[in-house]
Amino acid sequence: MANSDEFKKQFAKAAQATQTIQCDFVQEKNLSMMADKIVSKGKFWFKRDNKVRMEYEKPSYYLLVINGTNIKTKDGQKENKVSAKSNKIFEQVNNMMIDCVQGTALDNKNFTNKLFENGSAYLVELTAANKSLKGIFKTINLTVDKKDYTVTKIDMQEQSGDNTVISFQHRLTNVNIKDEVFSVK
Repeated sequence: MANSDEFKKQFAKAAQATQTIQCDFVQEKNLSMMADKIVSKGKFWFKRDNKVRMEYEKPSYYLLVINGTNIKTKDGQKENKVSAKSNKIFEQVNNMMIDCVQGTALDNKNFTNKLFENGSAYLVELTAANKSLKGIFKTINLTVDKKDYTVTKIDMQEQSGDNTVISFQHRLTNVNIKDEVFSVK
C-alpha cells in the first residue's frame, strides 16, 4: 500500500462516523469436501457498541444476534442463547466479527495485519496472532471500498482449507435501527 498511515487514519475516521449499518448480504461457504459452494442470502444490521443481527433468508432461515456479550441463534424452532464470555474462542471470534464491521480490526491485538491496494479497493489481510485463533483461521481478508472506507467483503480462510466469504450490498449507513432488532430475550 502506498500510504498505509493515511489509510489507517481514514479507515478509523469512517468507522467512528458509522453508528448503524443496514444492508443485504451474500455468504458463500466453500467446503473442501464438497464440489459446490453453499450460498446463503439475508439481511444484516449493525449498531455501535457491539450489536449485530444476521438474518439468513435463503436457502433456509437462520438467525444470529449479538448484543454485547450475549448471543442468540435460531434455526427453525431451535433457539440457543449463550454468553460469549463462557467460551474464550467464541469471545475472540465474536470480537473479531464486531471489529471487522466496526472498522476497528486494525486495533485487534489478536491479529497482525498487512495492507494492500488496487485501483478500487484496499485489502486488509489479518493473520491470527494467538494460538487458539491460529487453530481456526489462516487469514481473514477485509475488502475496503476506496470511496468511503467501508468494508464490502469479509473472506475468512480457515486452516482446514475451507473459507467463508460475506459480501455486503445495498448498504444504508446511520439510519435509525430500533434496539428491539438486537433483542436476545
